[in-house]
Amino acid sequence: MTARTLSSYGLFTPVAANSASIVVLRSGSGRLVGEFGTHDVTIGKVVVLPPNTPWAIEPEGWVTATTLNLDQDYVVDLMFWRHAARFTTRDAVRLFLEVHCAGQAQLILVGEQRIRRLTPWLDELSALSLKGIPPHRFYRAQALVACVLDVVAPRLTVDDDRGDHPSALQLRREAREVAALLRESISRRWTVTELAEAAHLSSSQLRRVFKQSFGVPPVTYLTGLRTQQMALLLRTTDLSIPAIAMTVGWADADFATRQFRRSVGMSPREYRRRSRQTETGVFARSDQMKRP
Repeated sequence: MTARTLSSYGLFTPVAANSASIVVLRSGSGRLVGEFGTHDVTIGKVVVLPPNTPWAIEPEGWVTATTLNLDQDYVVDLMFWRHAARFTTRDAVRLFLEVHCAGQAQLILVGEQRIRRLTPWLDELSALSLKGIPPHRFYRAQALVACVLDVVAPRLTVDDDRGDHPSALQLRREAREVAALLRESISRRWTVTELAEAAHLSSSQLRRVFKQSFGVPPVTYLTGLRTQQMALLLRTTDLSIPAIAMTVGWADADFATRQFRRSVGMSPREYRRRSRQTETGVFARSDQMKRP
């Protein structure tokens, strides 16, 4: 778990964290943008994002926000113990979250009064996170996270009652196996025929079963995985864009760039530049700076 508070007069660097994120708007206003669409955000609103969901904030003048990142295993443990009567294993929790929460941003209105209540807890978490939460302060950090979740969690919605979207516990085994194949070998040039053969289904059956389970066709699911991995490599390595494209399974760098831009809203080169700016503490370009 980590927390970071940033103020910006320009576009927040698009990110796709490997952890679940809770973004609390402290002041100002803007637009939340990502592959899930565009949403207006103002003080009093909280954004909850599942892991590997690219997002950014375009301020209307300026904005201050605290982002709380929670490790996936930590979230699974929290949900497992809170809903012990529903889930018998942690794997069941993981599957439920993947089916019902993957790629879905939630915008929650908690009100300015509750934001003020959250402020000291978020400030303390941010301070603890500056150099990494030390072991002897872990329980304090955990208590602060629990205080934040006590405000946010009751307002989350999970659409698991739709007739066309089965419960995670009822997902077709074939769909789960194909998703696992794609996650384990994202660089392989999969065809629907190959995936269907692995699942012992026809191509048309696989498309139907997979979309019923995960909401998108297998190829779209794989594109999302590759985009997420590409974003990670852009942030954490100095590999060239063609090399990264090849690593994630796209031999054509121009095609990879188009797919990345379609998902994240900017080119890989621009994404890397903005990511490096954030790491060095530069949160806005000089030509965008203006007083609130």
